[in-house]
Amino acid sequence: MVTRREFLDTLAVGAAGLAISSTAKSYGQIMGSNDRLNFAVIGLNSRAYAHLSALKANKRDARITHVCDVDSNILAKFAAATQQEMGEPAKPEKDFRNVLQLKEVDAITIATPDHWHAPMAILGLQAGKNVYVEKPCSHNPAEGALLVQAQAKYGKLVQMGTQQRSSKHTIEIVDRIHNGLIGRAYYAKAWYSNVRKSIGIGHDIPVPASLDWDLWQGPAPRRAYRSNVHPYNWHWFKIYGTGETLNNGTHEIDVCRWALGVDFPNSVAASGGRYHFKDDWQFYDTLLTSFNYADKMIAWEGKCCQGMKFYGRDRGSVIMGTTGSVLVDRDGYEIYDLKGNKTSEFKTGGETSSADLTGRDSMTDAHFANFIAGIRHGEKLHAPINVGNVAVTMLQLSNIAWEVNRQLELDASNGHILRDADAMKLWDRDYEKGWAPHL
Repeated sequence: MVTRREFLDTLAVGAAGLAISSTAKSYGQIMGSNDRLNFAVIGLNSRAYAHLSALKANKRDARITHVCDVDSNILAKFAAATQQEMGEPAKPEKDFRNVLQLKEVDAITIATPDHWHAPMAILGLQAGKNVYVEKPCSHNPAEGALLVQAQAKYGKLVQMGTQQRSSKHTIEIVDRIHNGLIGRAYYAKAWYSNVRKSIGIGHDIPVPASLDWDLWQGPAPRRAYRSNVHPYNWHWFKIYGTGETLNNGTHEIDVCRWALGVDFPNSVAASGGRYHFKDDWQFYDTLLTSFNYADKMIAWEGKCCQGMKFYGRDRGSVIMGTTGSVLVDRDGYEIYDLKGNKTSEFKTGGETSSADLTGRDSMTDAHFANFIAGIRHGEKLHAPINVGNVAVTMLQLSNIAWEVNRQLELDASNGHILRDADAMKLWDRDYEKGWAPHL
């Protein structure tokens, strides 16, 4: 297998060679020769279908030229869907590194398992590509910080997939909060409720013929293939995933800190466990987290397997201030006075749900439109990586606090854990030899 280092060593040479051998049609697709950007979509099982839908919605400005996945069955299915939705074929490719060497590819979108997000995004930047990366943007805090540095060094755009940042009603209500709608906002509560089933007890089995398991693992230390990991349950294994807090909590916590106007907290405490089932799931299914600031606070309550709703919703955020409160979710917002009486509301007509967004939604369409406009016209990104990474790091710190079972005191300038060497060891991770990301 070609390692990350070997790939970087040959990237420039490979790019030149591929450019020379490219067809005239390929050259006709290079940015600047027409008005459309060329996208490669990488990691095609679930969330990538929202990427496909969003690129279709922005078809005037973008096309999909390549689709990549290490599972040939998933790759073939998505390639067919791309042909149908976009009206033109995209070249299927198993190894994303081959795509990074192509001069005609302007941007990549990443919807792979979490352990690939930051390493792949950094490789994309080093190859001169703009990057749209799903949340969480990293597997661990060290990766997130490195990705922020990489973006600054290589200068291409990186948008994180917290699509509510591009929601018109959320932008509007956060601006109103910042302008005194509920007085001084000081407390935010976010939640998520779902009824996920047990993943059972897996066992080692032969790797499916359709899957390149070595490339699927990439930067993660090598493990035998197990029956209950691919294609979705990797979320619940620490070596690959980040748990429900990062899988879904990233969205709501990002809204909370945006509304309160805060970045890294002074401390974080978390408690919870795997209560609902006894299986291979390595994270909690129920977690309570408190992020503490000098004069503000954010609380997170995540329930993977218990669907009891709050405020009649599977998910959402409530922002509380000295004169009232705002409840905001993907479907709109409600404004309350200090006694909890509703005074006004706005509804988009949709329905907020804990279900994974795998089809079309207007927020993702708008988030891609913002990313495309950023590349083409210099429009300010709604979720640039230096902004998106803050909520991700906060929730990774929540995971660390849960892991060590104690409150963490933090350096609010960068999120680093203070006076706790054992907890700080979890800031980074072990990598497969040759695959550690670096600048």
